[in-house]
Amino acid sequence: MNEWLRKITEAVSNFWKNSSVIKKVILFGVLAVIIFAIVLTTRVSSKPTGVRLFNSQVTDEQSRNQILDRISQENISAHITDDGYIIVPDEKTAVRLRDTLVSENLVPSYIDPFAGFYNRSWNTTDAEQRVKLKNAITRTVKNHLEAIADIVSADVAIVSPEPTTFFEDQKPVSASIVLKLTPNSDLATNRRRIQGVQKIILSAVEGLKEENLVISDMEGNVLNDFDGMADFDRLSLIEKQQKLKRKTEAEKKAEVLSALQKLASADRIRDLNINVDFDMSEKSVESTEYSPIVIKKDNPDTPYDDSEYRDTLPISQQTVTKEWQGTGYNPEGPAGVEGQTPPVYSDMSNVIGKSTETGVTQNNVINTTHTTEKVAPQTGRVTVSLNVDGRWRLLLDPKTHRYVVDEETGALKREFIPVSDEDLAQYKSLVENAVGFKKDRGDSVFVGRIAIDRDEEHRAFDEAYFKKLQARKTTVMVLAAVAVVLVGFILFRIISKELERRRRLREEELLRQQQAEREKALWEARDDANMQVTMSVEESRRAELQENAINMAKEHPEDVAMLIRTWLMEE
Repeated sequence: MNEWLRKITEAVSNFWKNSSVIKKVILFGVLAVIIFAIVLTTRVSSKPTGVRLFNSQVTDEQSRNQILDRISQENISAHITDDGYIIVPDEKTAVRLRDTLVSENLVPSYIDPFAGFYNRSWNTTDAEQRVKLKNAITRTVKNHLEAIADIVSADVAIVSPEPTTFFEDQKPVSASIVLKLTPNSDLATNRRRIQGVQKIILSAVEGLKEENLVISDMEGNVLNDFDGMADFDRLSLIEKQQKLKRKTEAEKKAEVLSALQKLASADRIRDLNINVDFDMSEKSVESTEYSPIVIKKDNPDTPYDDSEYRDTLPISQQTVTKEWQGTGYNPEGPAGVEGQTPPVYSDMSNVIGKSTETGVTQNNVINTTHTTEKVAPQTGRVTVSLNVDGRWRLLLDPKTHRYVVDEETGALKREFIPVSDEDLAQYKSLVENAVGFKKDRGDSVFVGRIAIDRDEEHRAFDEAYFKKLQARKTTVMVLAAVAVVLVGFILFRIISKELERRRRLREEELLRQQQAEREKALWEARDDANMQVTMSVEESRRAELQENAINMAKEHPEDVAMLIRTWLMEE
């Protein structure tokens, strides 16, 4: 081995010494290409066969399984690395899967599915980076909007102009949002919710202003046109007022029916109408209350009230003194004209004598309390009207205690009893209490009488009554028939048994007679020596016993008589 290495080393050394410079350069180039090819082959062979779906690890096992199940539904192969990354075949597939998973809300909250948009390589241009950023913002806004209740889907289009050198030439950022709402959504008419959606979009898109944002529904109606919604808001306010009015009237109607059902059934209360006037304006009421100023509070330890109160307290005081003197005032001109009128105080120089006027100006403070109260919409006048039906009473026959039947019509006779004045007054009192009657508010309650046509009800009741009566008669007849059959069967059984007993007794008596005659004939034949008598074993035994009894009676008559007496006494 060493010899082989030595020979190779000598051969290489001799080749290098005998080679020219050109050969040496070519040799170095070939070696470099070979090394580069080896390194490239090694890198390619060691490079993974896929790309990461997210730039973050999916640590939640449940979320990871949901993502893998959704990927398998697309017939795409994916696997999990040891450190928790999801690997898919290529970047195009990864982008498509990220869009699908985001739309179906399968991406865990701790993962940013668009994190790759923020990664900038050395060959990424500014335009490409702006496109990636715009796509990321678009997707984020879309996810935020679709997370709101009543929004099925959202189409987001954001226009971000290229930055310019001069600010005056810079075009504004604009956005257009098309929302698909649920059928029963009120978002299109709810100003507060639309403003919330608008704030979400304005906060997510940098540089976007309210005037450059258009939010519309699938029918093309602009939702964020708040100026155009002013009239709708007024109509909506009127609708809300009407809804409040109907709700209040329905509540009061339920209260009235609940109160009246204590005395009358629901079907007797008819033509119930309740009207409630509403003052829907909101008012602010200001009031000022004047109260005495407490100088000294009462001492509770003293038996008398030593508190001091004053209506006012002086806060400043000024004394003013005015003096005047003169030789007097001589009226000029005829009486009753201007010349006879004394001059004003400022022109008192001609008045004779001297005068001094002293005045005190004092500023006082008053203890006041200002109260401002906001009065909400209030219930106004309440008007109630209703009619109460009377009662129908069935007539009873005093003898049979049954309902009286009209012979002409075949229907049950009834008597109508109208509502009495006392009942009307009681009904009115119950209604007033139920609606919160206030006379000073102008409330009015009317309760009247009415006689409702109840022929159909009476006809149905009569039919049911007669059917019930007929069913009762049929039942009685069936029971009577069953009873007759049962009694007949019992009598038949009794008579049959009696007849059978009598027939059996007759047969037994006939047999006894026949047997007696036979035995008599046998005895007679037995005494006759010329006749041969053939008797059965039983007859022979009976004949023997009879013969023994006769012999015993002949030989011991006293014992036989005693035995007979004993039998008779026992019986």
